[in-house]
Amino acid sequence: MKYRIFSVALLSLFLLVEVQAQKLTRKEKKLVKSIENNNADAIAFLEKVVNINSGTLNASGVKEVGMVFREAFEDIGFETSWIDMPAEMNRAGHLFAETKGGKGKKLLLIGHLDTVFEEDSPFQQFEMVNDSIAHAPGGNDMKGGNVIVLYALKALHENGLLGEAQIIVAFTGDEESTGKPLEVSRKDLIDAAKRSDIALGFETSTGFNYATVARRGASGWELKVTGKRAHSSGVFSERTGAGAIFEISRILNEFYNEVRGEEYLTFNPGILLGGTFLEYDPKNGTGNAFGKSNVVSQTAIAKGGLRFISEEQKENARAKMREIVANNLPRTTAEISFTDSYPAMGPTERNMELLAQLNQVSLDLDQGEVVAYDPGKRGAADTSFVAGYVACLDGLGTMGSGAHTPEETVNLNTIEALTKRTAVLIYRLINQ
Repeated sequence: MKYRIFSVALLSLFLLVEVQAQKLTRKEKKLVKSIENNNADAIAFLEKVVNINSGTLNASGVKEVGMVFREAFEDIGFETSWIDMPAEMNRAGHLFAETKGGKGKKLLLIGHLDTVFEEDSPFQQFEMVNDSIAHAPGGNDMKGGNVIVLYALKALHENGLLGEAQIIVAFTGDEESTGKPLEVSRKDLIDAAKRSDIALGFETSTGFNYATVARRGASGWELKVTGKRAHSSGVFSERTGAGAIFEISRILNEFYNEVRGEEYLTFNPGILLGGTFLEYDPKNGTGNAFGKSNVVSQTAIAKGGLRFISEEQKENARAKMREIVANNLPRTTAEISFTDSYPAMGPTERNMELLAQLNQVSLDLDQGEVVAYDPGKRGAADTSFVAGYVACLDGLGTMGSGAHTPEETVNLNTIEALTKRTAVLIYRLINQ
């Protein structure tokens, strides 16, 4: 099944809008003015939350950032709650904020409070590079997106435009390293989606004129192989067989030749160990192997990831991998296991229709056309967990570069424009 979503024909089908740009309404113009007036405060707020370390494993820091946002949402009339995770999960919890009503589309706005920069990271502070760019740990991924959500809703509140809408803001505390089991860590997010019509994700933008209508899912796999330990002089004999390293090499080579090639499907062995004995620590991703060149290898493991655009694609790939694993070389055995992480967010018709609405907003703001971004170039995110329940758009957050590195930057000049786009889109959706 093909999932190519960027052909002219498909985009034409779902991005058909009025040829002439609509005028912003009087209320929408007031929204835009409020955002302009609040932009300096938004940037100051971003600096404040960036300077609080909230690496995923720094539970107190994640919660501290959550409390700063909690107070800000309460100031604009939202009911808030902090949802703790069980202590054994070693995750802080999630912030939810909500207005309740039955008017228009019911919205779920998704962000996350945690970053990849833990307490021992040397990269801790917001620092201006020039008049428009700041180095900021987590400022782009994704505290800037959270600020866009807050200040778009603040503008709506100031102008009395939230009305009787149902809007749920969900800022998770463990997006960068999701707590396990997923049934616990993502239960509240999924429950919120079941009460909503549309989810908007504010992960870092891939470009001012792009939005994300699809994301690939993520799955892990682990391959374990055993061979017969023996003197190397007997390798390939009926008595000794091929050994574990030859067998795991065969399997990985066949994965490459037989499973590779389908659009949006990728898989990568990230670690490989083999020898007479081995030790592997999954928590730290480290291991040791012992062996000798004159001894046939007794054991080998490989661990990797699998990316896919649909559950069907995932299951088909897994079936092929299992078949290859089962066709063992002499005197070897192999088994493969899979672990689910993020489901796929497929390029659905509803997502494309939502993109058309965002595109119209952008045109009306004289910000240019917004088109779909290639899902093969995006990682997984929390919107994937809710995509089966609601129409979704993602990548609506701030622009910047170097996310997940000590060179991460956020482009402050784009925050105002992206907040305007978000506010007008929310206003139109809750009035449909």
